[in-house]
Amino acid sequence: MNFWQQLWSNRMLTSALLAWAAAQCLKVIINAFTQKDWDWSRLFGDGGMPSGHSATVTALATASLLQYGAASFQFAMAAVFAVVVMHDAMGVRLEAGKHARSINELFLLLGEPVSPEEKLKELLGHTPLQVVCGAALGIVMALLLR
Repeated sequence: MNFWQQLWSNRMLTSALLAWAAAQCLKVIINAFTQKDWDWSRLFGDGGMPSGHSATVTALATASLLQYGAASFQFAMAAVFAVVVMHDAMGVRLEAGKHARSINELFLLLGEPVSPEEKLKELLGHTPLQVVCGAALGIVMALLLR
């Protein structure tokens, strides 16, 4: 079996990557409906609905559970990794985005010119709903690729 066949046959990897790709595509579509604009930068952007991070790690954990079972170290590692990533998305990264928004607004209030390159990125983290939707997407993707 060659390298690409081995890679494709790795259900944990393919589940995680396809869940991420599905989440990122959904971000573009959802953004188009809510903002009335096709923003293709959302395809690789952070933040937004659904959480690509959550979709990725829950697909990995679910595929590990299906392949190795609940008592396996593979599932244990993937599950802990998923919890840490999702907690970080709703905590630190969400707060960092709020701080960036406040700092950007402060520069506007002070009349300080800020170039697009200097403007802080505000869309970093996820709300709990975005994380839950991403997690559900990841589980579904892993089950579909079973």
